[in-house]
Amino acid sequence: MPRRGLVAGPDLDNFQRRYFTPSEVAEHNQPEDLWVSYLGFVYNLTPLVEEFKGDLLLKPILEVAGQDISHWFDPQTRDIRKHIDPLTGCMRYRTPRGRFVHIPPPLPRSDWANDFGVPWWKGANYQVGRLSARTRNIRIINTLAMQEHTLQVGALESMWEILHRYLPYNAHAASYTWKYDGKNLNMDQTLEENGIRDEEEEFDYLNMDGKLHTPAILLYFNDDLTEL
Repeated sequence: MPRRGLVAGPDLDNFQRRYFTPSEVAEHNQPEDLWVSYLGFVYNLTPLVEEFKGDLLLKPILEVAGQDISHWFDPQTRDIRKHIDPLTGCMRYRTPRGRFVHIPPPLPRSDWANDFGVPWWKGANYQVGRLSARTRNIRIINTLAMQEHTLQVGALESMWEILHRYLPYNAHAASYTWKYDGKNLNMDQTLEENGIRDEEEEFDYLNMDGKLHTPAILLYFNDDLTEL
């Protein structure tokens, strides 16, 4: 069935998210759906797990499914941390949880294949986006249906990205005018750029619960017959 498409903005059917929150990463914590984050980026390691299914070297990766593993890495080299092996006196990767996929064995072995190319943690093949270093909650109120939803979003996400998060609650979200404090929002800008300040630090300073005041964005239906 042909679609009219959006009145404005990106093609949300093929929209690519830039940011993911830690709680979103944590939801992908199963072998058949395994994400991790490290050094500010989010990675989908599900294809790696499928490729090495049944291999004992997957165990350390399976144990950290849905978690941030930045502590595994040297932030300057972006490589796995290294140390001097007390048994061999040689520089080796430091793997407290045990050796994992693409980490060479401590001693030469004839059964270890090193023809895999770039180790999984060095390439961008599994990268799906950035990790939101700072998140905040907002309320989105549909003034037509009088429905309200609270979303956790990344502080650097544009309004289009926030709209994309909201689509499960309202598939026609792009058919609404988004407003805050009586003003139309610029959908290409972030919350802060639209004048919706993050006051969490101020609430912390005053020893007040920030949840007492969550900014509310109002949605007004345009009746433009947009279909997503």
